[in-house]
Amino acid sequence: MRHHKPILALATLVTTTLAGASLAQPAYPDARRDGTVDTYHGVRVPAPYRWLENETSDETQAWIAAENKVTNAYLDALPARGRIEARLTELYNYERFGIPEEEGGRYFYTRNDGLQNQSVLYVADALDATPRVLIDPNTFSEDGTQALGGTEVSPDGKLLAYAVSDGGSDWAHLAQRDVETGQDLPDTLGDIKFSGVSWTSDNAGFYYSRYPRDADGNADDQQAVAVYHHRLGTPQDQDPLVYQAEVSTHNPYATVTEDGNFLIVSHFDGYLANAVYMIRLENGLPATEPAPIFDKWDGQYDFIGNVGETLFFTTTKDAPNSRVIAVGAANPDRVREVLPEQELAIQGVSLIGRHIVAQFIQDAKTAVRVYTLTGQPVREVELPGVGSASGFAGHITSPETFYSFSGFTQPGAIYRYDVTTGQSELFRQPEVLFDLNQFETSQVFYESKDGTKVPMFLVHKKGITLDGTNPTLLYGYGGFNISLTPSFRASRLAWVEMGGVYAVANLRGGGEYGEAWHIAGTKANKQNVFDDFIAAAEWLIEAGYTSTPKLAIEGGSNGGLLVGACMTQRPDLFGACVPHVGVLDMLRYHTQSANARQWSDDFGLSEDPEGFRYLWAYSPLHNVRVGACYPPTLITTAEGDDRVKPWHSYKFAAALQRAQDCDNPVMIRIETRAGHGAGKPLSKAIRETADIYAFLVDQLDMPLE
Repeated sequence: MRHHKPILALATLVTTTLAGASLAQPAYPDARRDGTVDTYHGVRVPAPYRWLENETSDETQAWIAAENKVTNAYLDALPARGRIEARLTELYNYERFGIPEEEGGRYFYTRNDGLQNQSVLYVADALDATPRVLIDPNTFSEDGTQALGGTEVSPDGKLLAYAVSDGGSDWAHLAQRDVETGQDLPDTLGDIKFSGVSWTSDNAGFYYSRYPRDADGNADDQQAVAVYHHRLGTPQDQDPLVYQAEVSTHNPYATVTEDGNFLIVSHFDGYLANAVYMIRLENGLPATEPAPIFDKWDGQYDFIGNVGETLFFTTTKDAPNSRVIAVGAANPDRVREVLPEQELAIQGVSLIGRHIVAQFIQDAKTAVRVYTLTGQPVREVELPGVGSASGFAGHITSPETFYSFSGFTQPGAIYRYDVTTGQSELFRQPEVLFDLNQFETSQVFYESKDGTKVPMFLVHKKGITLDGTNPTLLYGYGGFNISLTPSFRASRLAWVEMGGVYAVANLRGGGEYGEAWHIAGTKANKQNVFDDFIAAAEWLIEAGYTSTPKLAIEGGSNGGLLVGACMTQRPDLFGACVPHVGVLDMLRYHTQSANARQWSDDFGLSEDPEGFRYLWAYSPLHNVRVGACYPPTLITTAEGDDRVKPWHSYKFAAALQRAQDCDNPVMIRIETRAGHGAGKPLSKAIRETADIYAFLVDQLDMPLE
């Protein structure tokens, strides 16, 4: 058990230096190496830690326990750790809200009173009415590790379908609740992962996607999902199959149009292209066979909504920044362009109050514009600053929508917006325990290895000296068309409050400049992402913000791959490295599930000769060199992570610990009752951040202000 000192704000620690504990290198547990060898296209590749992929074996569990014992002892001995956790707890203790959703005249939104492990779902009979608790997921489990996943309210606002996940798993079971009584209906659905539900217009049931079961009766995510229809009050095993793709790697997901007349089925098989089919509905049930709308796999098509027989989509076909098109349900071959491709990339589009609301990204910041249904400009939404806006969901029949706006030093405020009048009204504004005026945010553009200009945000206290001594935490992701835009997190500002610089690099592979920017960081181009990140680190040093002994890098998931690749390619450049839940074995990442195989749009596959060549060249696990001196490293993962299996981190940690030829520590922190990150209780998140920051304070020799 860890014992912590009383709460004391880090801002008051200037009289005490808690840096550079310089603990001795830990004695790492022995990790057996066996003679397993894989052969790829004639190349023999040793795989001595394959046994760690058997996560539940006695040997692996003993190794996990031994590693955690070493890591916990090391972290607990760091003098700053208890005070950092106490301050993080203080800073997270503020009221915050989710974006409201209106259905049937009722409003649904989440609220956290500050330190609740999970946010609570509320319902109000009017926007200004007193809300009442509809679901409190903190009652699901004593330790807060069961979480509320996706929710979907029926069109009449009387029923709620909701998902519950356990221990951080992506797997969930679906339940339904009567909004008026707060009581659950008897039906419970399982075998579900990554699927929401879409209600029929008669409120009698919904469509959803689920995995088949294997011979042992367990849900099998090595296969594709199929679409089913659930009618309330019937057991799941009586749900009729509605749609199953002919191709074994295609995963179909269904959406009922707002008027209830169509079921739009989108095939997912990667992140660059898809297919879309349509089924007409009568009384909520299929009335026609599936008909293709887009089936050439020549771009990404995302359904926006419909007005009668006209169906609206965004597409990347012939438009890497995306555009809005419309087709007639009776004649989908005739495509009409509604909103041409713009200079800025589209991030999302919705139909609200018979208007098109389009969210764009401009140098990693949000811009929102309103158009008529024929694509004529109406206005730009006046946002309350420079930052990130999200939300803008609603109904074609109502002008009301809601959005959240935040920045690195601006907590997420919720606004109501009227698309007819163009007026924004503040709905909820959080109040935090920071003096936000002491911080500043700037954006710079630096040059990568090949001359590409890359944007980067910098957050720090005002008036810092550019003398190379500022402890700096550089964060990146660079993949899957995901954009890193300004957002508020108390943990980030806690780092800045301690005297650090927080930097976010908008690397290729993301979506900051549309599909072209994304493609430039995929497959054979993936090295561009690592070059961008390395160039960001070099710029920070050259500009005087920091120096190698003061520079840490951090990233999670695909960002964990980023950190692993950069630290193995340039171990001389960084003062500390923190890869979270990383994809670190690039030759075998696709073997863990059918979902993981679909990451091949970004990564490629080792089954392909060319794919093997470039994956092997940067795969972090396969580029650890015995006798090298790697930076101080804290790897984090969780036993319940079924999205990126923890064996990636296990094998990487074992290889690094064996290879390390200097006193820099290499440790792995393995969380129990947690997964890839979604649904993690706040108490666990605070403890993990405190461990990471205490490690960085120690390794970067950081005096706390």
